[in-house]
Amino acid sequence: MSAVAGLLAARGLAVSGSDAREGPVTAALRAAGVHVDIGHDAAHVDGAGTVVVSTAIRPTNPELAAARDHGVPVLHRSEALAALMADRRAVAVAGAHGKTTTSAMVAVALDHAGLAPSWAIGGTVLAADGASDAPRAAGSVPDVGGGHAGTGDVIVVEADESDGSFLAYAPQIAVVTNIEPDHLDHYGTREAFEAAFRRFAARVLPGGWLVACADDPGSAALAAHARDQGVGVRTYGTAPGADVRVGPWTPEPARSGGSTWVDDGSGPVALRLRVPGAHMGLDAAAAWTAARLLGVDAARAAEGLARFVGTGRRFEDRGSAAGVRVVDDYAHHPTEVAALLRAARPVAGDGRVLVVFQPHLYSRTAAFASEFAQALDLADVVVVTDVYAAREDPDPTITGGTVVERMTGDATFVPDRLEAARVLAARARPGDLVLTVGAGDVTELGPVVLAHLAGRDDAS
Repeated sequence: MSAVAGLLAARGLAVSGSDAREGPVTAALRAAGVHVDIGHDAAHVDGAGTVVVSTAIRPTNPELAAARDHGVPVLHRSEALAALMADRRAVAVAGAHGKTTTSAMVAVALDHAGLAPSWAIGGTVLAADGASDAPRAAGSVPDVGGGHAGTGDVIVVEADESDGSFLAYAPQIAVVTNIEPDHLDHYGTREAFEAAFRRFAARVLPGGWLVACADDPGSAALAAHARDQGVGVRTYGTAPGADVRVGPWTPEPARSGGSTWVDDGSGPVALRLRVPGAHMGLDAAAAWTAARLLGVDAARAAEGLARFVGTGRRFEDRGSAAGVRVVDDYAHHPTEVAALLRAARPVAGDGRVLVVFQPHLYSRTAAFASEFAQALDLADVVVVTDVYAAREDPDPTITGGTVVERMTGDATFVPDRLEAARVLAARARPGDLVLTVGAGDVTELGPVVLAHLAGRDDAS
């Protein structure tokens, strides 16, 4: 929502909004010229021409209710973003996993190539010189969260499939990283989830492209279906027959990264990344392919990807204390958690991997409890908190203990997240890597772990 607000403000529109509390995003919004109120009140929509909401906003929200009572047009976030995309060459990145990282990689590669793209991504985009190192013109609107208003004719958006809102977009390039069933609370069945991606691919503009991962069965099936429907398709991956071949992943723990290569038929090009994990190599291949389809030179695209150092909450370094490194990550699906822990293992080196995990949504925890347990067993020590409800009402039959009871390794259920952080920190020793993992307020636990470690260090 903050990214959309910033982009609308950059177009010269008068934008206001409200949030539950102050924070870095509210400060950034004000710097971008957005009027921000703290707390929700029906009076905030007085005089508004349009109200924009996300799926997370409940119908009982006083501002949304007031808008509907007074006939003020209400747009979903995706509809507002679609309007911002209408006069641009749009790259929309979708997939059950990796879409934030992949869309951020596309943005950094295009920016380095001089295309001056705009972007709306679900995380702060980080590059070699810090947060989104694009040149800033005098008087330009500041970046807000994962939003950046560029001067070029390209916009990169993270296309959210969780509620079907990605079907509002009509991109020139659609990237699909994978299609693994999730968000069944919205779709109901795997078949409905997969059908939504087919509709998304069908929305690619004439002459445009679907970029799909050949290594993922769901994405590969989508590519075949799209080809049959006359959509231009470029597949990428290590699988035989991929249009863009991707080489093996070589970890480089010293720089928390690794390397691979890509080849679209014109010869292999090395990709050296500053982010860990073979899944990052595939995400970079997707971004490189999208950049190439927009006319970027192969080597130039690779140079841009080498500048990418991550996004907020994706293997984000939170600091070190007492010889222990603390990293925060947004992983909230079993496949994401497993990929994260496999990537963390070479980074930890001779140390152990310790995790405090906060399940996200009761429905997801219930559906994937066994899969979460199997993924988390890849760590050496795990503490699981209670479930972060997000948009759902509490379900007392589902807790973090639902996951722990299915685990075979060193795992403990500690409902209170602050206590969970302290319990895990007490288990850490020099050389270990601690991960705070999940899509909820577990992100606030990094400083808690560091403070506990520093206190223990001071005491010694």
